[in-house]
Amino acid sequence: MAAIITRRQGLALGSAALAAAGFAERAWGQDIPRADVTPPSLPIESGASIRLIRPVRFVEPDEVMFRKIGEEFTRKFNVPVRMDFVGWEDIRAQTAVAANTGAGPDLVVGWGDDPHIFADKLIELTDIADYLGKRYGGWMFLAEKYGKKVRTNNWIGIPMGGSTGPVVYRISAVRAAGFDKIPTDHAGFLALMKKLKEMGKPGGMALGNAVGDGNGHANWLLWSHGGAMVDEDSKVTINSRETLESLNYLRELYPNYVPGTLSWLDPSNNRAYASQECWLTSNGVSLYFALKNDPGTRAIADDTDHAPMPKGSITSIPQSATVINAMVFRHTRFPNACKAFIQFAMESEQYDPWLSACLGYWSHPLKAYSQSKVWESDPKITIYRDGMNNPFWSGYKGPITQASGTVAAEYIMVQMYASVASGQASPQDAVREAERRIRRYYR
Repeated sequence: MAAIITRRQGLALGSAALAAAGFAERAWGQDIPRADVTPPSLPIESGASIRLIRPVRFVEPDEVMFRKIGEEFTRKFNVPVRMDFVGWEDIRAQTAVAANTGAGPDLVVGWGDDPHIFADKLIELTDIADYLGKRYGGWMFLAEKYGKKVRTNNWIGIPMGGSTGPVVYRISAVRAAGFDKIPTDHAGFLALMKKLKEMGKPGGMALGNAVGDGNGHANWLLWSHGGAMVDEDSKVTINSRETLESLNYLRELYPNYVPGTLSWLDPSNNRAYASQECWLTSNGVSLYFALKNDPGTRAIADDTDHAPMPKGSITSIPQSATVINAMVFRHTRFPNACKAFIQFAMESEQYDPWLSACLGYWSHPLKAYSQSKVWESDPKITIYRDGMNNPFWSGYKGPITQASGTVAAEYIMVQMYASVASGQASPQDAVREAERRIRRYYR
């Protein structure tokens, strides 16, 4: 796959967005180390075309540059690529329809678990995964977790990136609350949240059925107390002392949240923070990106910084990433064209400008992209660079399977915590109900 986006072409494609991100004067991909590796043979089928769906953008350059990748692929290989950008809460349902009917999109860039839910409907992608791994210094931890099928280690998805959710906070508010940084322990974090609420500058995190923020918040509560949904052998362990401790902690934490978090979806905290209703939350880089590139909110960006979510009672940062994972359905008539598109998109001439223009919103899955200049462009975003190396995943501590994917898709963990925060269930009743629901899939 030869380089196709020159610096001049890149500028012509989205100059406003790219200039805002500070990358208008550099050549794409030149900073990325890569090995000379022979790519797999993928003769593209006669008359091939690709229909692709993926999650809708949170930052404009995500869509601008991703569409450009499709346009350049079409120009180079004469393969039309139709792209549809689907709402975060809707794409999983559309993926399921395609899988169950054997019709619809050829290629889905869906959520991390999804290839494991629909594994028997997908073609294997080991050849391009092996090539990309060898060429770009190997895959990061979560990429291997989400890309490989359990037990066989065959690749059924190609993770294209992951959005992580560290603490996003107003520096001035945290200082006014008497803290020079975000506490790493539960008690300290609770004290900070109480003080922010007293000051009329509350924080808040999603407890609605939000793919990224809701699942991320629930997982942080569980993992930071040392809990896990299942053990290494997929035995359900949610009904534990650690889970109950996390639920009781949320009962103290939640009253300090800005109103409305029980119904928050993924865009909700972005809006609340930008409108200064919320002064601390957990989010990907999209929030900071939007604030920084809008003159009306630039002052908020200047007063914003990021920090790891509190470790609580464990020693590592209890975070994962919301992974986007490319999969190719068996019903496609053009499997080689689809595989060639994925490989093409992950090559540095295409991937680096996409990563850079998004300010690292989809943190990279291949190790070589740690050298991208985007990570040196603003010290406030460096925290996102190793997002795909977080040591936690959906269904931790067990393997990623259809069961773990379905539990995430049904928001069982989120709803367990939301029921306690809302007062609809006691911690004991909530964990028993979650255990009952989880056991339906882990048999």
